[in-house]
Amino acid sequence: MIKLIKGGVYYTQGKLIKENEAFMVEAKKQAAIEGTLAYGVLNAHNKGDKENLKISFDALVSHDITYVGIIQTAKASGLKEFPLPYTLTNCHNSLCAVGGTINGDDHIFGLTAAKKYGGNFVPPHLAVIHQYMRETGAKCGAMILGSDSHTRYGALGTMAVGEGGPELVKQLLKQTYDIKRPEVIAVYLKGKLQKGVGPHDVAIALVGATFKNGFVKNKVLEFIGPAIKNLSMDFRCGIDVMTTETACLSSIWETDEVTEEFFKIHGRDGDYKPMHPVETAYYDGAVVIDLSKIEPMIALPFHPSNAYTIKDFIENANDLLGEVESVGNKLLGKESFNLRSRVKAGKVYVSQGIIAGCAGGNYENVAEAAEILRGKSCGYGEFNLSVYPQSQPVFKCLADNGYISSLMSSGAVIKTAFCGPCFGAGDTPANNGLSIRHTTRNFENREGSKPSDGQLAAVALMDARSIAATAANGGVLTPATEAEYNKKIKKYYFNKTIYDNRVYRGAGKPDRTAEVVYGPNIADWPEQIALTTNILMKSVSVINDPVTTTDELIPSGETSSYRSNPLRLAEFALSRKDPGYVSRAKQVKADEAARRESGSLPESVLKEVGIEIAPDTLYGSCVVAQKPGDGSAREQAASCQRVLGGVANIAIEYATKRYRSNLINWGMLPLICRKFDFAVGDYIYIENIKQLIEEGAEVVPAKHISGGSVKNISLEIGALTSEEKKIILDGCLINYNKNK
Repeated sequence: MIKLIKGGVYYTQGKLIKENEAFMVEAKKQAAIEGTLAYGVLNAHNKGDKENLKISFDALVSHDITYVGIIQTAKASGLKEFPLPYTLTNCHNSLCAVGGTINGDDHIFGLTAAKKYGGNFVPPHLAVIHQYMRETGAKCGAMILGSDSHTRYGALGTMAVGEGGPELVKQLLKQTYDIKRPEVIAVYLKGKLQKGVGPHDVAIALVGATFKNGFVKNKVLEFIGPAIKNLSMDFRCGIDVMTTETACLSSIWETDEVTEEFFKIHGRDGDYKPMHPVETAYYDGAVVIDLSKIEPMIALPFHPSNAYTIKDFIENANDLLGEVESVGNKLLGKESFNLRSRVKAGKVYVSQGIIAGCAGGNYENVAEAAEILRGKSCGYGEFNLSVYPQSQPVFKCLADNGYISSLMSSGAVIKTAFCGPCFGAGDTPANNGLSIRHTTRNFENREGSKPSDGQLAAVALMDARSIAATAANGGVLTPATEAEYNKKIKKYYFNKTIYDNRVYRGAGKPDRTAEVVYGPNIADWPEQIALTTNILMKSVSVINDPVTTTDELIPSGETSSYRSNPLRLAEFALSRKDPGYVSRAKQVKADEAARRESGSLPESVLKEVGIEIAPDTLYGSCVVAQKPGDGSAREQAASCQRVLGGVANIAIEYATKRYRSNLINWGMLPLICRKFDFAVGDYIYIENIKQLIEEGAEVVPAKHISGGSVKNISLEIGALTSEEKKIILDGCLINYNKNK
């Protein structure tokens, strides 16, 4: 299905040629490097040099889990008005079901902030964040920055990046997004899809082929090739949004008549332009996808890269579900997770189906699901199906064309635009439940269960078509290639009056006299302390898992409601991975407060450390994890640690660029240690850290104190920009901007 080509390739006359098989002089190679779509878009937005990019975006977008913190941070840093279009959507804390009025209070905060500072505001249930931006914000050749990791509009010719909130704050303060020029990987599409194969099948196969080996990590995926012209825009967007799960930085696609038609349908003809790489373009590697060989896929718990064909999974269900059970039982700390009982007479019975969000809820996915279920029943047993169209315009067209009626007649439940099923805030299945979902993620606990309370369910990712085929088969797992249905669906139209009559469009029209309304849960960021001459860190959590997600660092679901209150949210930090973390971190923070008041660390700490500690030494906690930061862009994975007195992470490597950036923007050291032999309670002492950072040291000497023994180690910081150095020295981005 998928072939990876390592090393450089040229794309010319519609074909890929390996660099070592091409005859190209250096001057022509440089021209070819500059001939990719990605190179052109990045250059058009770059204020730095060719290799050290300083990007200014065309627009920003956030949702109601992230925009309060971003605006609060920007306000504390001197914000007067939004200097570029900034859209605030409400698709995560939409249900207003946890914590009394706090979700609604956040929405009022967002609306009044949009009025005061000049932004756009999309009320709850109108659209999920990324569909709204596809319908109204993406433009060919543009760049958009979003505070959600699935900010991907490459299929519309827009290079979009998902980052933590502080990177949006920088844009609001007219600062830049600073990165080394990313490598560009060609994703070459060829072949023709078979009936029953959907975008999630292609996406899951792509993630499965690239995530674990890090082939495209922090790189740009550029989609090219002859098969693009045969893919609808919904299909392209469905693949594109899932590129986040490969750990790539961003994506971009060739545009064509299909792209042009999308913009015409949405009344934005002027936002289209044809985009193609130059005749001979150079890429740093390639992924070749033969669409004719893609089969219906399933991503088993607990990661989108845990990919199998549905056929292979069913044939090996007992063994594969046994492996999932083993992981689940480690989470629970007891042998009570049971999925193999769902295999009966060679068939796999699932408990729930969900089609939702930025990946699943598009018009084409829902319409084809309706055709598969036409005249059939979801059954009367445990299995249930919920469908969330991704925007009200999509919902209306599905209703007008009869697809909603057909789905409802089959027993499916239709709900409004909401991202909850993707992050554990809606449709949590029963304990030991197995849910199949056309959503973006299936990390542990993303479905809403709480292992700390002895409960665990699981999510497998599948395409909407195979979910519908499973529903039509009474919950027996079934690939859509086995379903008989009419693939031809009615044409989509876009009703713009839905947004015209409800969305507040205030971009570029700030009202300085407007007052931002604060609910009682909305709190300012607590003061953060600047870095001192030396630093002493206590390891308060050590995570030995191969990868640690941001969901594990700060759980999603009901905790999302408290993201407007840094101190309350911090109480949930690592709660599902290391319940003792918060209390240990708080003790270190209390000892540091005592140090600042008295001028020296408490005697109990000094005795435990056992070596002489120089004056002017900051004392803080650190989290040690092998590979932290996979998944969501949420800055709270870092800010909660910082609020609790965290000063660093120590890792073998960081899962994503955005998590490392979150650490830096919150004034924390993103340290790397290749030898992973830390324990809870260990100390790490670095002398002259302030000077070392000022001088640009990428490796620093440190002392590792464990069980009374002291050994010298080296810790890598890696390359920091001048701004990143200053942010760490000042203690966080807020302090950096105040000091400016």
